[in-house]
Amino acid sequence: MRFFALLCWLALFGAQPALAASSPRLVPLERQLAWLTAGQSSDVGIAALDLRTGELVAVRGDEPFPMASTVKIAVAANYLAQVEHGRRSLDDTISGRSARSLMEAMIIRSDNHATDVLMRDLGGPSTLQAWLDQNQITGLRIDRNIAQLLSARRDLRDRRDSSTPTAMVGLLQRIDSGQLLKPASKNYLLGLMARCQTGKNRIRGMLPFGTRVENKTGTLNGLTTDVGFITLPDGRRVAVALFARYGANRPNTIAQAARAIYDGFAGWLRGGYTPAFGAQ
Repeated sequence: MRFFALLCWLALFGAQPALAASSPRLVPLERQLAWLTAGQSSDVGIAALDLRTGELVAVRGDEPFPMASTVKIAVAANYLAQVEHGRRSLDDTISGRSARSLMEAMIIRSDNHATDVLMRDLGGPSTLQAWLDQNQITGLRIDRNIAQLLSARRDLRDRRDSSTPTAMVGLLQRIDSGQLLKPASKNYLLGLMARCQTGKNRIRGMLPFGTRVENKTGTLNGLTTDVGFITLPDGRRVAVALFARYGANRPNTIAQAARAIYDGFAGWLRGGYTPAFGAQ
């Protein structure tokens, strides 16, 4: 089985010359992720960006995947940008609830109704897309609200409501760097993401105990996603986007990839393809 997986990895590595680490020190991580995804029955898209050095590693990084509930990061960022411009307030009452409580429900518990209430207040999917376009965020598109997405006939290769892994880490980088949000708004959003209660067996699943993670998960039938920030032992932070479509054991695949990213950016991978997934 491992021999077959290695053959798959070699075929994948040869067929995708765009898969390349931006630094020689990340070559072991590049190989680890290629080996890991080649051995899975699911389609896996990965991007990881060191927010300090700008080093990027990606596997199928330019392929669109459905965002599912990870789109809620964009909804939150757009609403907070409106707050900064004085057009809205977290204390506003919308459909009988404060915007603050809706925001918390959306990010922490992934409440779909809260998301659609905020999205409607912002002007709907087209307004959100216009905000992304205005800020030159490409590779990420918002076409429907959550209710429309869930009620539609599902095709996991539909480019509507999708993002590439590299586009998603680009959005995260723009949020983190202050290009989209001021420090107070950014810290508020990251604080909510740090309290994420869903999908604890994904990015968080195999990381060392106490690792700081700020994330948002997404789930559809046949799709498992998780995106956010991982803090390394030296204080560096890595923006990650992990998408797994079809196949089995998708949360475990995401957890393994997140651990490989943690070890690789921390400099703990020194070659070879044996995952260091034992320590948790």
